[in-house]
Amino acid sequence: MASEDSGAELRAAWDDLIGQLAAAREAIDDPRRHPPPPTDRNLAEGYRYLLGFVHGAIARALGDPRDPSFRRAIEPLDKGTIDNADATYLYAPIDGSLHYRVRGRAGDTRHWRGEPPAASGRKAPQYVILETPSGWAGDSGSIAELRPGSRANGGVLDSAKLEVAADGSFEILLAPSRPEGHRGNFLATRATRRLRQPDGSSQSAEFTSRWLVLRELFHDWEREDPLDLEITCLESEGAHPEPLTPARAAAQLRRVGEIVKNQMHYWNEFYAVTLETYADMNGDGKRFMPRNDLNSPNAASLATGGGQATNVYAGGVFELAPDEALLIEARVPIPPAYSGFHLSNFWGESLDFANHQSSLNGFQTELDPDGVARLVISHRDPGVPNWVDTTGLPEGFLTFRWTYSQLPERLPTTKVSKLRLDEIRARLPAGVRGVSAAERRERIRIRQAHVQRRYRHY
Repeated sequence: MASEDSGAELRAAWDDLIGQLAAAREAIDDPRRHPPPPTDRNLAEGYRYLLGFVHGAIARALGDPRDPSFRRAIEPLDKGTIDNADATYLYAPIDGSLHYRVRGRAGDTRHWRGEPPAASGRKAPQYVILETPSGWAGDSGSIAELRPGSRANGGVLDSAKLEVAADGSFEILLAPSRPEGHRGNFLATRATRRLRQPDGSSQSAEFTSRWLVLRELFHDWEREDPLDLEITCLESEGAHPEPLTPARAAAQLRRVGEIVKNQMHYWNEFYAVTLETYADMNGDGKRFMPRNDLNSPNAASLATGGGQATNVYAGGVFELAPDEALLIEARVPIPPAYSGFHLSNFWGESLDFANHQSSLNGFQTELDPDGVARLVISHRDPGVPNWVDTTGLPEGFLTFRWTYSQLPERLPTTKVSKLRLDEIRARLPAGVRGVSAAERRERIRIRQAHVQRRYRHY
């Protein structure tokens, strides 16, 4: 029989959850919380965005590092953080003081080793990376967490280094340190870093991983399939989890509300203050995310919100009238393992990439004879292969990603020109082919089928 105290504590925790959700809602339209401009579409998408965080927070709050499983950190019902339209984001809760085994199986992986893939049949994702961070970006609720030393990866392992058997299977050990005599795939779950102090001295700090994060990046949406994956905590393998107690249930309820509120508040502040999406915030006369332009490509770092450890990013904001377009020219001197460009709304949600060509990756993009990728961003279809569809959104984020296992000596460069839509053809090289309505429809069919496979729930 339940005790009176247990019932009171659980009811109080539920009330706290509802209060936190109400505080999270303020991020949609309270100017003090740096929301996007209050257009009808921004407000409608803001409430969807809030529900997405509720969806994701429930799974995170109920996760158990002694009984882990892979879940999606981002999916069509739960987008944000300027997510990559080509990526599956997975995570599992871990306790970095314990030991874990990840087992997986992939399709054809020859391209991971720089070899041409088979001409037909199923393929592994273009690129895969696993990381073991000590924290989850945004959980503090404040961009103060971007200061150096707030979190660190215990280890990083990508598909360029992952050892895979002939049948596509692989196994990875996660532990605080590699056991003596161990051979094969390994990810550390503890890291020591030297942190600089205000007086100029440095101090050693230890970080313990709390999450395993995995990204699968897709190029060929017609033939590439997600990995089959499982994770086991070796200390609790074969054991029964402890029954749920009122105290733990109350903590989970409060944690759901805390995650939603802090994530909503953090990302609004990040976009407005760190990225300077809406105004110059630091008084230097420019914005970090320029309007109708891209900033210079930079490697991932905490200073710009973190991100995939092997990525080089370039970002900006599009602002287009119905008859306007952007022409983006990208030159990439050293081929990356993966490249992709996509659009997002001001909540950081990638646009509907299943039903619109609102993103293009290195496989989907047609290069011109001079080796330059020329993309056209516009509201209406200009009839060229490299059109990126705004879905009618007048303003949003532009994002380029290039993935390198090792940072190259020469980074990609970009040039952005704002034009009238009817000027685009004259600015493209001679010979750029046209795209018929039937071909555009077939491209959308391929995208729709791939997204169903990528995010299947059975």
